[in-house]
Amino acid sequence: MDLNVQFYRMSKQMKTQLYLDNLTTIFNPQALFADGTEFYRCPAEPDPYDRVRLRLRCARENLDSVILVFNDERIEMEKLYNDRLFDYYETFVQLGTEQVFYYFEIHCGQMTCYYNNVGLCNSVEEYYNFTMTPGFHTPDWAKGAVFYQIYVDRFYNGDRSNDVEDDEYFYIGEGTSKVTDWNKYPAAMGVREFYGGDIAGVMQKLDYLQELGVEVLYLNPIFVSPSNHKYDIQDYDYVDPHFGRIVKDEGEVLQRDENGNLKADPTYPNKSASRYICRVTDKENLEASNQLFAEFVEEVHRRGMKVILDGVFNHCGSFNKWLDREKIYDKDESYEKGAFLQEDSPYHDFFYFYPDGSWPDNTHYDSWWGNDTLPKLNYEGSERLEQYIHGVARKWVASPYCIDGWRLDVAADLGHTPEYNHKFWKGFREAVKRENPEAIILAEHYGDPSAWLDGTQWDTVMNYDAFMEPVSWFLTGLEKHSEQKDDHLLHNSQAFMCSMLSNMSRMQTGSLYAAMNELSNHDHSRFLTRTNRVVGRLYKPEDAEKAEIGVNYGTFRSGAVIQMTWPGAPTIYYGDEAGVFGWTDPDNRRTFPWGKEDLELTEFHRYLTGIRNRTPAFRRGALKPLLAENGVIAYGRFDADGQGVVVVNSEDYSQRIRIPVWEAEVNGDFMDRVMATDAERYNAGTVRYPVTDGVVEVEIAANGAMIFIGSKGE
Repeated sequence: MDLNVQFYRMSKQMKTQLYLDNLTTIFNPQALFADGTEFYRCPAEPDPYDRVRLRLRCARENLDSVILVFNDERIEMEKLYNDRLFDYYETFVQLGTEQVFYYFEIHCGQMTCYYNNVGLCNSVEEYYNFTMTPGFHTPDWAKGAVFYQIYVDRFYNGDRSNDVEDDEYFYIGEGTSKVTDWNKYPAAMGVREFYGGDIAGVMQKLDYLQELGVEVLYLNPIFVSPSNHKYDIQDYDYVDPHFGRIVKDEGEVLQRDENGNLKADPTYPNKSASRYICRVTDKENLEASNQLFAEFVEEVHRRGMKVILDGVFNHCGSFNKWLDREKIYDKDESYEKGAFLQEDSPYHDFFYFYPDGSWPDNTHYDSWWGNDTLPKLNYEGSERLEQYIHGVARKWVASPYCIDGWRLDVAADLGHTPEYNHKFWKGFREAVKRENPEAIILAEHYGDPSAWLDGTQWDTVMNYDAFMEPVSWFLTGLEKHSEQKDDHLLHNSQAFMCSMLSNMSRMQTGSLYAAMNELSNHDHSRFLTRTNRVVGRLYKPEDAEKAEIGVNYGTFRSGAVIQMTWPGAPTIYYGDEAGVFGWTDPDNRRTFPWGKEDLELTEFHRYLTGIRNRTPAFRRGALKPLLAENGVIAYGRFDADGQGVVVVNSEDYSQRIRIPVWEAEVNGDFMDRVMATDAERYNAGTVRYPVTDGVVEVEIAANGAMIFIGSKGE
């Protein structure tokens, strides 16, 4: 019998017989536990020279000894106390200033094994050691907080006077388009079509967001930019007046002849876009827009919520005032000449120009993935640029704007070398934290983030590897773009749990609990569409309706249950809670369906956030996997005051399972089921389940999920 898997299934008679047969202690591997939360490591985020208490949990009278291996030091731990279920070994270590690593060496009879950041193992694996970095503090407010991501143009139009007009300017081969039908599907080349969402619109919907249980607003870029996505920044110093306020509105849009052709200069048509030039370069509009944003943040803070902004610092846009390829700023003497226009521009070294280029109108510059509308910023060649961007970082976290942090776009690809990138983010962190020590620095990153989460650079990451991808594979069999399908990973409980634990181990505890856990976002297909298990990344407008066919609401709700109960900061992508569908971008950027919401789904999310927000164990508690077999996962979340247990069935048939809730420190005689979902519906009523010998037995529906709450027994 495999004791590592089957111990909790054994009867007392079986355990007694094994003991008599072997005349030795029966090792109970499921009882072992340690992590970086407050009970098992105190303080959880220590300062330099702190004395830190470390604990390991095991079954009562089960182990002979426990050795803490702390860097190169071996410390025998003391068994200091116990409760009804467990013994607790503990010791103290003295920190210095350097990062430290540790694991536990466990002795039971003739057996020696090890416990590290992914759990029990048979050999020492340094890659998975626990890590402590003295002085590394991630913002407490972000740990376990419910985030909400807003793509501003598609959320709500609160001020129609600032809407982008038809042919207001020219961008990527065509004039801009003002969309008058809010419910229209996005065009394939939709970067130049605008629906009119703005800051005023977000402000008008703050009541809705509060009622949903949202605590942090994450806004996609809002700075002056020609696209609706605004990842092509034109001016880092100002909010785009099309999102803000237009108080001075002069000039004309681009004109067309009787055949529909633009009358403007075919090479530089935006020289004639006088209305656009007025709107986005006139200081009255820019200052008014910044003022509106300051008022917005003040109102959000008054409600007890936070705001973080999207920082796009690896590249800018061809409209950028430092380059001015569109000759928008050329005639305004209050702006210095752009580097595209003349070689002696003060911004020349902000960009890398290839030797084969020449001025004026030098098109030979380095760009992001070869897109000349996205010139890459030349940090290695310009210390002034680096200082400027650090100043931008400070400006928006400081008064009067007082944002609560930054989400950093493709942060590891900032410069041309990893060495420089690490240097830049260290300076960035110093600049931000000097203004606001509680501001969060959250980076978009793929792969192992540990080199960036060392206490000197980022606080945390968008959690692609330790949340979004494994959840998508397990529940849908698709990766996050809907581009690839893998039936081997669909329903593969063990692969899911192994992937989650392995990738989680690359983050220190504070970073993990503040990590952005998403099901969908502006780059990837909507999770609701992904539940149809159809490969469909390459979006075509005529295929838009297909995104709604064959979706599984039970699977979607199961994903939301995991999102709201797993360690990290659950981040709702606007409209997911209202039933918005969509393939990958631009289809994933559909408008919020005000007046046409899936109200049942919205109410489901309100219940979910309510459960999370009133259950501290789901926000900051420890995580213990309890079950991973036959397409089912179960895990416990627990702290000193209570426990939560979650079970999810990814299969298309119901299953009867036994959950060893004792491993999650459930010590009472019952647990309350507070949420149940299946393919057809959800139930938020409370149903009491007995706990028998530490086990809860349940029938879980096909594509279903259940949430249980317990309390410490006496």
